[in-house]
Amino acid sequence: MSKPRKGILIILSFFAIYVIWGSTYLMNKIVVTEVAPFLLAAIRFLSAGTLIMVIAKILKFSLKITKAQFINCVIAGFLFLFYGNGIFVWALKYVDSGFAALIVATQPLFVIILMRILQGKKIQSKSLMGVGLGLVGMYLLISQDTLVLSEESSIGIAVIFSCVLGISFASIFVSRANLPSHFFVTTGYQMLTAGTLLLIGSLVLDETWTSPLEWSGKAQLAMILLIVFGSIVAFTAFNFLLKEVSTEKVATSAYVNPVIALLLGWYVLNETISVQSLIAGAVLLTGVYFINSKKKIVIFSRFKKN
Repeated sequence: MSKPRKGILIILSFFAIYVIWGSTYLMNKIVVTEVAPFLLAAIRFLSAGTLIMVIAKILKFSLKITKAQFINCVIAGFLFLFYGNGIFVWALKYVDSGFAALIVATQPLFVIILMRILQGKKIQSKSLMGVGLGLVGMYLLISQDTLVLSEESSIGIAVIFSCVLGISFASIFVSRANLPSHFFVTTGYQMLTAGTLLLIGSLVLDETWTSPLEWSGKAQLAMILLIVFGSIVAFTAFNFLLKEVSTEKVATSAYVNPVIALLLGWYVLNETISVQSLIAGAVLLTGVYFINSKKKIVIFSRFKKN
C-alpha cells in the first residue's frame, strides 16, 4: 500500500474511532431501553461478524486462519467485545454512569504504564502531560453531575477498572499478535467469537429475548447503525490503526468519544451544553494533541515485530 493511500486510511480510521464510536453511546442508549444488554451485544457482533465474512469472501480476501491466529482472535474478541462491552454494561448496575465514564478515561494512562512494564517503553513527559490533560478534561465533563454510588459500588468500580485494564492490555496484545493477514478478516473472527460468548452469557443470565421485529422503528434503525458503522466500520478501523500507529494514540478515543456523545446528545436529544462542557472539550482535545504529537517522542514510534 502506498504511503499517501495509507495516510488517508489512517485519517479516516481515526475519524471512525473518534466520531462513529462516539455516536454509539447514543445508539446503545436507544436500543438498550428495549433490548437486554448481552442480547443487544450478541446480535450486534454476530450480525456484523457474519457480514464482514461475506464481504471478505466477495472481495476474495483469504479467510484461512491458523490455530494460533484463531486463539489470538478469541483472546482479543473476549477482552475487547465480551468483557470490554458486555461486562462493562453489566457493571453499570452498581456504578453511576458519570463516574464510570471518568474511570474509562484512564485507559491511555493504563496503556502507557503497561507499555512501560511489558515492553520497557520510555514514558515521555509530553505523553504524561497529554494523559493528565485528558483526565482533567474528563473530570470537568463528568463533575457537572452528582455521582450517586450504590452500596455495591465497590464491586462495580473494580469490574470497570478491570474492563479498562483488559481493553488496554488487548490493545497492546493485538498490535503485536499473530493474526490473519488482513485486518478486516481479523475483525470478523473477533466479532463472531465474542458474539457467540455474549449469546451464551445472555442464556446463562436468563435475559429476556425479543425479536427485532417487535422493536420500535427507532431501535431497529439504531441497531442497524451499530452493526454497520459502530461495528464493521469503526472496529475494523480500530484493528487497522493498532497495526499502523502506536497503541496510546489509538487509546485517545477514550477522551474524544465522550465529547462526540455530548454534542450528539445536544443535537439529537436537545440536551444542554454548558460553558463547563465546552471548556472540558477543549482540554480533552488539547490532551489528544499532546499524545498525538510527532515531535521527538520515542514512545509514539510505531511498534515493530521482533
